[in-house]
Amino acid sequence: MKRKYELKKRAEAQAETRRRIVEAAIKLHSTKGPARTTFSDVAALAGVQRATLYSHFPTERDLGLACSGLYTERNPAPDPEPWRSLEGEERLRRGLTEIYEYFERNQQMIGRVVADAESHELSRELVAMRLGERMKRFRSVLAGALPRNRKAQAMLGLALNFGTWRQLFQSGLSSAAAADAVVQALLAQRATVRR
Repeated sequence: MKRKYELKKRAEAQAETRRRIVEAAIKLHSTKGPARTTFSDVAALAGVQRATLYSHFPTERDLGLACSGLYTERNPAPDPEPWRSLEGEERLRRGLTEIYEYFERNQQMIGRVVADAESHELSRELVAMRLGERMKRFRSVLAGALPRNRKAQAMLGLALNFGTWRQLFQSGLSSAAAADAVVQALLAQRATVRR
């Protein structure tokens, strides 16, 4: 019985160490960005030796996947499926408002990772995997509220861009007001297409 107890305590200690490492990586990724976060930085913040970090996460990719997975689990993106029951303007407004509120809640992490994705291969992979897949789902649902022409779909792509939200937000618009402005622009596009 003693051995079973010791194994359980050891497994709990390892899980706690792993959690501290991932938590440290999340904090550093949101402040420094993944490209500038080193294993030494993570080990120091987690209070572990580098060898311990490597035993849990042999590669930067392993740590990046664990970090992005936990962050995504704790900060879920909106579910676009309920938007399907809404028509036109209402669907666009609700969808973009929820997306922009998600961007606002997660702006520090998304901003760092998206910026690093320009020059850091792992960040590019994680953006494609975590954010890119969500954006495809959002686009698929919201596209049904717009004409199927190239201009309207291009405008929707611009509306779904984190940089578009950030520019509007930094200009002083709340996320709801930014979504409203973008919906009005999309609807104006729809009106010009009908002519």
